[in-house]
Amino acid sequence: MTFRATVLTLYPDMFPGTLGQSLAGRALAEGKWALEARNIRDHAIDKHRTVDDTPAGGGAGMVLRCDVLASAIDAVADGRPILAMTPRGKPLTQARVRELAAGEGAIILCGRFEGFDERIFEGRGVEEVSIGDYILSGGELGAMVLLDACVRLLDGVMGAPTSGEEESFESGLLEYPHYTRPVDWEGRTIPEVLRSGDHAKIAAWRHARAVEDTRLRRPDLLERHGGATRSSPSGARHEDWEDE
Repeated sequence: MTFRATVLTLYPDMFPGTLGQSLAGRALAEGKWALEARNIRDHAIDKHRTVDDTPAGGGAGMVLRCDVLASAIDAVADGRPILAMTPRGKPLTQARVRELAAGEGAIILCGRFEGFDERIFEGRGVEEVSIGDYILSGGELGAMVLLDACVRLLDGVMGAPTSGEEESFESGLLEYPHYTRPVDWEGRTIPEVLRSGDHAKIAAWRHARAVEDTRLRRPDLLERHGGATRSSPSGARHEDWEDE
């Protein structure tokens, strides 16, 4: 089963963009996933290819029309989840990313202007998704973020099957800090425990740092995951580190 992404946008030339580079780009070229960007404007119903109109009740800006959006969605709907990138949506989580990555793909609707006619969400079962508490010019960058997060979890995309297990948010914690050579840099040294070769001590140190950093930086994660005391085994290769 190939993960298929269909992006409905007013700017299809923005894709694949960053999704054509690095892990996602290589996986795309190898056929591990598929991407199609379709122009919402192709579903306009007048000769001027109008996709928006003024807000009902007055106000600034323009709103994407529900009839045009519905036509664009209906042309590609096939049972995959339909998501709309909008700051009014539910925050995207790693858990939701994993659910999407395990499926057949997604149809992603990218907003512009003042956003979408509200009726499209119920009328077409569209899930509203936000990537953060800030405003972008449109949903295209959000769609790229969502797809990048999904694609890296697909089979064969990351080098080691377990390489994502200890990353931030996977266990309800931020990831522990990383170090590499040189051992001493500008008087700052790699913690001694990481050079000890004692796997149990290293695992305990990493988990303790993950908990502490999460408590200081994102206490909401600890509350959400009930303390998140479980740590997962690392799939990374370990070397004994000696002072250089």
